[in-house]
Amino acid sequence: MLTSRYMASVKNLPDILKKIVEGTAPDKFTVAHLKSLGFKSSNDQGVIALLKDLGFLTPEGAPTQRYLDYRDKSQSRSILGEALREAYGDLFHINENISKADRAAIEGKFKSTHNTSDVVAGRQAMTFLALLDLADLKGGKASAKVHKAEEKKTSEAEAGAKSDQSLQKQPLGLNSNDALAGLRYNIEIHLPATKDVEVYNAIFKSLKEHLIEI
Repeated sequence: MLTSRYMASVKNLPDILKKIVEGTAPDKFTVAHLKSLGFKSSNDQGVIALLKDLGFLTPEGAPTQRYLDYRDKSQSRSILGEALREAYGDLFHINENISKADRAAIEGKFKSTHNTSDVVAGRQAMTFLALLDLADLKGGKASAKVHKAEEKKTSEAEAGAKSDQSLQKQPLGLNSNDALAGLRYNIEIHLPATKDVEVYNAIFKSLKEHLIEI
């Protein structure tokens, strides 16, 4: 993954992100909202598309949970670090601990991936490095691992629950002693009208052999 989004100028990028932390989340992050924060230059408007690729905004511009989590100052740098690892994942193949020293390689990656000009690749690299200064990559990486571990636990728990439900739905085998122990029989016997006691003895003997001893 390597976003092609960039800003024409990153001069106000730190202040824009600071406003996100300090202010309330809007229903939609639009150009009008950006201007209401005091950033009226057209050079700043590229941040909206950038925030979408970073997972801070939905395609419609509504703040996501990541946007809301970023507003917590205690974890904002880690949240941004996590977002960078997702949106600029291909750059971390260059260097796990990527920095400004890798700028030439970063620009080359943008050019080869998106077929951009030197000027555009320079701006793309500039935007990434500006975000990198505001992020905690180690915290972002750890947070991503925790998130994946939680997803794995949830999936395992759901699989276990489905397995239990499947077992509960299985019919009990008629040859199972436990199953038979839970069954109750109501048997009606219509005795023939006779004075021959041996007839009754034969009936009860048959009942004992075939039913009572099951």
